[in-house]
Amino acid sequence: MALASACCATVATIALWNHGQWNLGLAPRFAPRELAAGVLFAVALIGGTDLLIEAFTPLRHARGFGFPFADTVAVFLPAALHEELVFRGYPYQLLRQVHRGLAVVLASLVFAALHAGNDDVTALALINVFLGGVILAFAYERYRRLWMPIGLHFAWNLMSGPVLGYDVSGFTTSRSLLVTAVRGPALLTGGEFGIEGSILMTAVELVAAGLLWGGLQNPRAKM
Repeated sequence: MALASACCATVATIALWNHGQWNLGLAPRFAPRELAAGVLFAVALIGGTDLLIEAFTPLRHARGFGFPFADTVAVFLPAALHEELVFRGYPYQLLRQVHRGLAVVLASLVFAALHAGNDDVTALALINVFLGGVILAFAYERYRRLWMPIGLHFAWNLMSGPVLGYDVSGFTTSRSLLVTAVRGPALLTGGEFGIEGSILMTAVELVAAGLLWGGLQNPRAKM
């Protein structure tokens, strides 16, 4: 319902206010390359954080109970599409015409605020969600299209929950390929909120944001 509402609101607004003349950033010919770029970046980000957690804590993974296809189709895919339409779609793109930095910060703050009611949320988790919003905004800025942030967002959640077995922003999947058999300090592992609640995630996110920001200084980044 949230995804359908975001789609209808976006289409109606562009049709009424912009007479259909707005490049939302969903040209199909760019989808394969940029979705793949987002997925690979997310795998490196979440996988790298997980390796750090295993290096600095007793947390270990064991074999899980299989891949949650139902959760993926009903929760993770719609969530990634909906949140990117809302937070990196028309409202963000309109605001960035006034000031790009303001658009990045404001969209990321609202993105984090909407996670404030999630189960087991902490102040550190909200900081990490904010940084995640910044990373997703930079992913949009890389090509000024939505494909890379959609791929990044979807794979971020998929790696965290269905693959590695962490909670995803407080949401527990019905099953996962791996489960956490041993846990450690919540500050390092993320506790019940999931990997996004870890201070090690903060460090990795700062590096990831720096890499994307550096890429934006490349003149070819907007191609």
